[in-house]
Amino acid sequence: MEHETELIMLGTGHAMVTKCYNTCFALHVNGEYFLVDAGGGNGILVQMEAAGIPFTKVHHMFVTHAHTDHILGVVWVIRKAAALMRKGEYEESLTVYCHDKVKEILDFMCRQMLPGKFSSFLGERIFLETVEDGEKREWAGMPFTFFDICSTKEKQFGFEAVLPDGGRFVCLGDEPYQEACRNHVQGCDWLLCEAFCMEEDKEIYRPYEKHHSTALDAGKIAAALEVRNLVLYHTEDDRLRERKKRYTKEARTYYGGNVFVPMDLERIHL
Repeated sequence: MEHETELIMLGTGHAMVTKCYNTCFALHVNGEYFLVDAGGGNGILVQMEAAGIPFTKVHHMFVTHAHTDHILGVVWVIRKAAALMRKGEYEESLTVYCHDKVKEILDFMCRQMLPGKFSSFLGERIFLETVEDGEKREWAGMPFTFFDICSTKEKQFGFEAVLPDGGRFVCLGDEPYQEACRNHVQGCDWLLCEAFCMEEDKEIYRPYEKHHSTALDAGKIAAALEVRNLVLYHTEDDRLRERKKRYTKEARTYYGGNVFVPMDLERIHL
């Protein structure tokens, strides 16, 4: 059976961008959608609509960590799902996978900020499901392995998924690669990696002070780990129109594979 599998970038910028949305994306497999993070507000609903993602086809999502530009939009996803459930327009349930700290914060925010008519769906049809380092799940026939990325500032998980064609798809969240994650990343077919800025601009953006890296760093890692396709995101947005060309060129300084520097709403066939 032939599968349609694509990556839909809903947002590609870091926390403080204003010319694009915060980094988040969806995996699309045969009409079903798996969300990863949701940005910092109800802009996630705008991006999903612009991408043509039917909200009623989203029943699973993953939240990497509890920073505002990744978790606040999840509250809006939960609110939207609950509102549709109340109207009888959302079948089945919504499951949000996350580590324990994210679950605690999400549960608190939803119960404090959402009206009872929405928060009452928590634990009934909307589930916040904790995953541990190395724990496995399955979605759309795809095995997922969630793992601790060994963040240096905030507990954060990434994941490795096996695509329908057998390829390995790895999301490293929004911090630099750590050697402890080698077994998940080595030789993967697709690596999603943050690139806060370009090497030539590091004195302006100071990525290392923020526990981030450059497009050059990402290219070096992808080359060393023999990654086939590299997707760069979580960038600055000061020269957005030139970003794709400039970041691609820098990453290719050391890396000979395929480099993707998507714009918001761009779709990549996997």
